Amino acid sequence: MTDTEFLSGVFNITPTPFRADGSLDVDSVRTLTQFTIDRGVNGMTILGVMGEADKLTEAERDAVIEQTLEAAAGRIPVCVGTSHSGTDGCVAFSRRAVALGARAVMVAPPKLARSADAPLRRHYLSVADAVDCPIVVQDHPTSSGVFMSVEFLAKLGEEAPPCRYVKAEDEPSPMKIGQLLAANPGLRIVGGLGANMLLEELRRGAIGTMTGFGFPEILVQICTAWAAGNLDEASRVFYRYCPLIRFENQPRVNLALRKHIYHRRGAIATPRARFPVLEPDPGTLADLDDLLERLELAAALATR
Repeated sequence: MTDTEFLSGVFNITPTPFRADGSLDVDSVRTLTQFTIDRGVNGMTILGVMGEADKLTEAERDAVIEQTLEAAAGRIPVCVGTSHSGTDGCVAFSRRAVALGARAVMVAPPKLARSADAPLRRHYLSVADAVDCPIVVQDHPTSSGVFMSVEFLAKLGEEAPPCRYVKAEDEPSPMKIGQLLAANPGLRIVGGLGANMLLEELRRGAIGTMTGFGFPEILVQICTAWAAGNLDEASRVFYRYCPLIRFENQPRVNLALRKHIYHRRGAIATPRARFPVLEPDPGTLADLDDLLERLELAAALATR
C-alpha cells in the first residue's frame, strides 16, 4: 500500500479496554485488534477521542500501541492519535508512535485562547518535519474547540504533503468535504462522527470513514459497495442500519454504548470506561437490546 493509497475504506477507531478495576487490559487490546481485523476493515486508529487517550499515562499509551501493533502483525495499517495541547508534546508523541511502528498519526489542533492560522500552521508543520509518515488532520471543532477554515486546510495540504489527509468532522461534514476538494483536489478525506453522514460524505468525495462503531463490518459493506460502483447496495445497507448508527452515537454515552456492544460481542472482557464517564441507564441498554433484535443483529452477540 503506497502513501497515496493509505487512507481509504474503513479505519475503525477502537476504544481502549480496561479491566473491572479500571486498569489497562492488554489482553483485550489484543482480542479487540483481532476482532477488528476479522471484520474486514482497511485499518485501525487507536488513542483517539474514543480511545480515552487523555486518561492514559505515557506508559499505558506505549502499551496500547505495542500490543495493537504486535497483534495486527502488519496485516493492516495502524494510525495512532498523537494530539497534545503543546507542539513539543505532539511532536514527542508522534515520534514515539512512529518509533513503535505506527503507519500514520492523527493530530487534532491544539486549543488556543483565540483561533489563529499562524500558530496552527506552525504546529502542523513542526509535526510534519519531525516524522516521516502521513498525518491525519482531525477537523473536529466539537472536541478541539478550534475551527479550521477550508482555505487553511487546503493550503496546509499543499504546503505539507503529509498533512493532505483530513478527517472531516466539522458539521455539516458533507458540505465541507465538497468545499475542501474543490479548493484542493489532492486532499484525501474521510468522514467520522460515528458514520452518521457516511453516505452523504461518500457522495461528496470522501474515500471512506475513520470512526468507531460496534459493528464495523456494516461500514465495510457500505464502503465496499460504494467503491465497486454499487451505489444502490451501499444506500440500502446504510439506510437499514442508520437507526443503530444514530443510537450508538448519542452524545455523552456513545463511548459507553460502544464498549457495551464490543463486550457483548466478545471483543473486550469488560465494558469499563475510566472515570469520569456517563454510563447508560437500564432503559438505554433495554433500548439497545430492542434495536439489535429488530435489526437481526442479536445473533452477533457473544455474551449477555
